[in-house]
Amino acid sequence: MNAMELTETARRFVVHWGEMGTAWGVNRTVSQIHALLYVHGRPLHAEDIADTLAVARSNVSTSLKELQNWNLIRVTHVLGDRRDYFETSLDVWELFRTIVRERKEREFDPTVRMLTELVAQPGFAAEPPDAQDRVRETLKFMATLGAWSEEMLRLSPATLEKVLKMGASVQKFVRGDAGAP
Repeated sequence: MNAMELTETARRFVVHWGEMGTAWGVNRTVSQIHALLYVHGRPLHAEDIADTLAVARSNVSTSLKELQNWNLIRVTHVLGDRRDYFETSLDVWELFRTIVRERKEREFDPTVRMLTELVAQPGFAAEPPDAQDRVRETLKFMATLGAWSEEMLRLSPATLEKVLKMGASVQKFVRGDAGAP
């Protein structure tokens, strides 16, 4: 099997996305595979992915499962070919929403549940008052942020983009440079 030839732009995109993935706590190969599927724009089978990225087929298989667990890729098929092909959404807003939703469910929500349990425990009242205040404030902050993120995830991409742009305008207004270019 021959490796797919990537353009310089695609190669740099895939390499950088892998580097960013590691900064975000995601395996480099997982990030590179997702970047490859996104930038390529068409379904690929595992062998093409392995050859193109020059990584072991077993690493590709494990990485594809991880991407499926994150709901970032799906299996598809090509007429006349029995192999599984993999594709990702080409809509950057859909990908953003999926990543935010998945991270919220895996990382944020368990923390809110743990803080809620801490506050509800009978022994919590015996904690120093300043520690109680910090835990309650953290819970309040996270609950507010969680509710806000749920609202943002419900918005259409066009509305979400307007909200994000409006946020930048509000920030400039608050800083006092609303008239600056």
